Amino acid sequence: MSKRSAILLVGGRGTRLQPLTNHTPKPMLQVAGVPFTEHQILKARDAGIDEIVLATSFKAELFQPYFGDGRDFGISIKYALEEVALGTGGAISNAAQMLSGSGPVAVFNGDVLSGHDLDGQFKFHELKGADVTLYLTQVADARAFGAVELESSGKVFAFNEKMENPPTNIINAGCYIFNREVITKIPSGEIVSVERETFPSLLKNGAKVFGYIDSAYWLDIGTPAALLKASQDLISGEIYSPATPIQKGSKSGEAYLALEGSSIAPNATISGGSVIGRESIVRADALVSGCVIGAGCVIGAGAKLTNCFVSDNYEVPASFIAEGIYFGF
Repeated sequence: MSKRSAILLVGGRGTRLQPLTNHTPKPMLQVAGVPFTEHQILKARDAGIDEIVLATSFKAELFQPYFGDGRDFGISIKYALEEVALGTGGAISNAAQMLSGSGPVAVFNGDVLSGHDLDGQFKFHELKGADVTLYLTQVADARAFGAVELESSGKVFAFNEKMENPPTNIINAGCYIFNREVITKIPSGEIVSVERETFPSLLKNGAKVFGYIDSAYWLDIGTPAALLKASQDLISGEIYSPATPIQKGSKSGEAYLALEGSSIAPNATISGGSVIGRESIVRADALVSGCVIGAGCVIGAGAKLTNCFVSDNYEVPASFIAEGIYFGF
């Protein structure tokens, strides 16, 4: 049976996000009140994907208790474990063994927040009769990314990994659609990079590799500043996700999210796309701007926090002033 399937690469350690990732894998960090992976799973569901396999490694045991079999999220979810890191290609090969059906497979990087048209990417893939279709976007400075060169038809003719003078500002944006036959040719149980090995090899052998350019919102959440921006942008409406909670007490007009059971003093000021976690308390005259406040926290009276992370059950002292600080990690 042909159907749309997906693999989500969530095995990375997230070293650039330390100390946030000391005990939590990057894809399970809270973004706009829910684990980041939840945003990606619901994006897949809404694009008509029936099943998704999470390719896990670091802290793999934290995913299944939250997502289960996917029944509560409207999509079938399975889990593939890498005992040792196998690279992007090895992870795809390992996870694909758990897929059913015979249709195309979307592969997502686990650290990209995107508003691109995933259904449109599938349709483009089918229209072109492609073997692989890459989601591409344009950035002002491509040096930190993989630049992709295209023919006028949209066919890819060159991949350029990170370089000082990239030939184009069109970059690999971290979502691919593979035909099943291509995945079966990736060596199983070996360390393989699709970016450095699989894609160049496909081009060399004349495969139909196409680029789907979409200029919608795109953000790599690999740093604390980017993680904060992702959360802020989801709450402000800069980008939409069906996973962003709409809880009693949220005030979208003031660009913050107050989760269930939280309590905010009438004269406290919350702004900048902040998240106030479940059962957390913000006391009188406190100011919280652009922050992610965990569950069960207390923000003391008169405290002023800007662009900070506060871990679960942490108490910020009264009148404390901080910017860009990690509390309790």
